[in-house]
Amino acid sequence: MNVRFDLGPSVTPELRDDICALWADVSNAGGAVGFVPPVTREDIRPELLKHLTAMAEGRERLLVGRDEDGRILATAFLTFNGHRLMNHWLWVYAVMVHPSLQGQGTGRRLMTAVADAARGFDGITGIRLTCRGGTGISRFYEACGYKEVGRVPGAIKVADDDFRDDITMWLELG
Repeated sequence: MNVRFDLGPSVTPELRDDICALWADVSNAGGAVGFVPPVTREDIRPELLKHLTAMAEGRERLLVGRDEDGRILATAFLTFNGHRLMNHWLWVYAVMVHPSLQGQGTGRRLMTAVADAARGFDGITGIRLTCRGGTGISRFYEACGYKEVGRVPGAIKVADDDFRDDITMWLELG
């Protein structure tokens, strides 16, 4: 499927609803994007509103991937680092590809679009993200050029008896 990536789309009610739907679909399919299934769109909406507020304040940018019909199938939030000694790199959050597209190269294309977008911001030389251990997703990021630079054992609690590592990944932009 052809997915077109756009940085900084207009925030509309449809965009908010599409992102909530994607986030719920990804979470309920087992994706490690801040929630544990089962979740609903309404469970996700408050977290999305935090990102939209950061966008309105100029602290964050949204990258979306859409199909030919305009439906959102992929996202990533690029968040500027506010600390004056670290504003040469940015964070990436809520990296998502619709479960129906996983394994088809859309995720790699999303991460390429993330890196291209980051290179377009003045002074940005690196990208940092975190991912949940025990999912295998760190191998995906490594295949996209990221390297593991830190790990906090058991920092993520997904259930009473299920603790996962919080893995920090880094991409140097060249």
